[in-house]
Amino acid sequence: MSLSQIERIRLDKAAVDEGFGLRRADEGAWLCYDSLGAPASLRLTCLDGEYVVAVNHVGVATDLDARWKRWQGLTSSPLLGFAAFCVSDTAPLHRLVREMWQLARALPIEPLRVFEAETRNLPRATEIERLVIQRVGQNIFRDALFAYWGGVCAVTSVAEPRLLRASHIKPWAQCETDDERLDVYNGLLLAAHLDAAFDAGLIAFKDNGEILISDDLTESDRRAMNINSRLVLRQVADSHCENLAWHRRNLFSSRA
Repeated sequence: MSLSQIERIRLDKAAVDEGFGLRRADEGAWLCYDSLGAPASLRLTCLDGEYVVAVNHVGVATDLDARWKRWQGLTSSPLLGFAAFCVSDTAPLHRLVREMWQLARALPIEPLRVFEAETRNLPRATEIERLVIQRVGQNIFRDALFAYWGGVCAVTSVAEPRLLRASHIKPWAQCETDDERLDVYNGLLLAAHLDAAFDAGLIAFKDNGEILISDDLTESDRRAMNINSRLVLRQVADSHCENLAWHRRNLFSSRA
């Protein structure tokens, strides 16, 4: 099995354009890539008219399972430790590789690793020093949510960064560990008005992403902010559900 020149060009362009610019030696018909910006490696090929992309990051693969088609080909040596997905055209190929890069940068272990590296030598003796530590963590959390959600609101797809907020599902102060505070599955990237309503417990989300609206939010305020029952989270991973349930139990204001 070998790749045509045009297949190689298309696969290489998708990998390099979407963040995996470190080319490694081919493994048979598999093109191999790493990334300077994300802790993941890719294997790409073309089989039976489909583009196949394999990633060695378990968290990325688990998250992608909800939205992308798994490749059902036989496991071979270059794919040991990888999970493979397939698409039929170059546009979804680019989207898939881009999601892999974004997720690898955003998923739980990576924000924590960055936070620990940046705060290792910072003092923590005074309240001011602890606030500095918290601000560093919040900035890292924001960057991770921007990566995870592709820089747009998880509900409305608003893309202007100045209108977006990194919203904790379980608030920073109530998290028991830095791991929990920096977990992208404990956060939503929301337009500012939705962030304020979510933080105040005036809205919440079901495990399937559908919105819940508190009785405390008046009909006139709902109309003014365009908050209605048609709003839904663009995607929900299984790892979001425990945190969304915590928010419904502890913060959501409902008379039901």
